[in-house]
Amino acid sequence: MVAIRFTGNYDDLSTDRGYQFKFYCEKCHNGYMSSFKASTMGMLGSAARVAGSLFGGVFGSVANSTYEVQRAVGGGAHDSALKEAVEEISPIFKQCSRCGNWVCEPICWNKKAGLCETCAPDLDEEMAAAQAEAAREQVQTKAREVDWTKARDIAQVSGAVCPSCGAKTQGGKFCMECGGSLNPKKKCGQCGHEAEGSPKFCPDCGQKY
Repeated sequence: MVAIRFTGNYDDLSTDRGYQFKFYCEKCHNGYMSSFKASTMGMLGSAARVAGSLFGGVFGSVANSTYEVQRAVGGGAHDSALKEAVEEISPIFKQCSRCGNWVCEPICWNKKAGLCETCAPDLDEEMAAAQAEAAREQVQTKAREVDWTKARDIAQVSGAVCPSCGAKTQGGKFCMECGGSLNPKKKCGQCGHEAEGSPKFCPDCGQKY
């Protein structure tokens, strides 16, 4: 078993043709790919499979046998390839002397402080994040200070859409699309009372509209 100090999370992308691995930073989860290393047995197996597809019979059996041999003896070759991949990728990772955690240098390492960014945050990044957060809070505060309803008659009963054409009312008295009244009233033929909406009976005298 190959020891991997800098992470416990990696993908084995190896096939019968060769070996390749992807190692992940356990803080930011960025992945770093090792170089592809061709498998000698895999290359022989590929050649045999090509021959088998051309001539069939014995060569086809050779291809299958070679693949099985590669799988059988691939343990040592696989471990050797993994060890090389670990040596190739390990310089990308740094161990923080304060918390002991391993992190990737490109994203999670504060070079100036010589510590991981959990222990020593990048001040420029922190400042930018704080400025953005403050700006967001200020926008919300200023938006709440504005009277967004001063141009609208809150006492007027109106729907969200025009009853005639279905267009949005925009808070006006008449529809901007068809010109229809957005607050239609029914006038009672008996008592003259004007009722809003579409009542079936007069709310004043009970006469049917």
